[in-house]
Amino acid sequence: MTDDLLYNERVSSNRTEALFLTLTILFFLLLIWRANAGSLDVLAAVFFCLFSLFFFYSVNYRTLIIRLTSESLKLTFGIFTWIVPLDNVEGCCLDELPILMRMGGAGIHFMIIRKRYRASFNFLEHPRIVIAFKIKEGLVRDISFSTRRPDDFLRLIQEALSAKRAAQPIIRADRLQSGDERA
Repeated sequence: MTDDLLYNERVSSNRTEALFLTLTILFFLLLIWRANAGSLDVLAAVFFCLFSLFFFYSVNYRTLIIRLTSESLKLTFGIFTWIVPLDNVEGCCLDELPILMRMGGAGIHFMIIRKRYRASFNFLEHPRIVIAFKIKEGLVRDISFSTRRPDDFLRLIQEALSAKRAAQPIIRADRLQSGDERA
């Protein structure tokens, strides 16, 4: 893979970070309240699990890094990375979702949209791009992600896809019929 960087963006959200920190503190205080009451019961375990979950969210989902090269799209959200080879991109566009699906949470989510299973790397207040795969990766057929510059990204990925298609060898029909696939 070449490292010819076409696009690089770091996306973060103070509102999302504040939400995760607020929930982390809330469940930590509830855990302390249960411990001070002398009850380390199921409810205390639930508070501990929720505190741990939101603490992880507040640390891991601070920044989404988007890197586009002529070979691939790489999304990094904390310890999670997803790489999409441009050879596997069928199309891309702005992601238009119903309000409940769009506001369904920040971080990494998996959902079914228009009968297609999708991974979503997102923040709530930024627009999203959706990338459709030619060949699904596991169960995932689309990936969406937040960006502050959707028009720039869409223009650059379309240019990269056009350049990639133009660089692919053309197989002549007469050679295909004879079984010879050399151009």
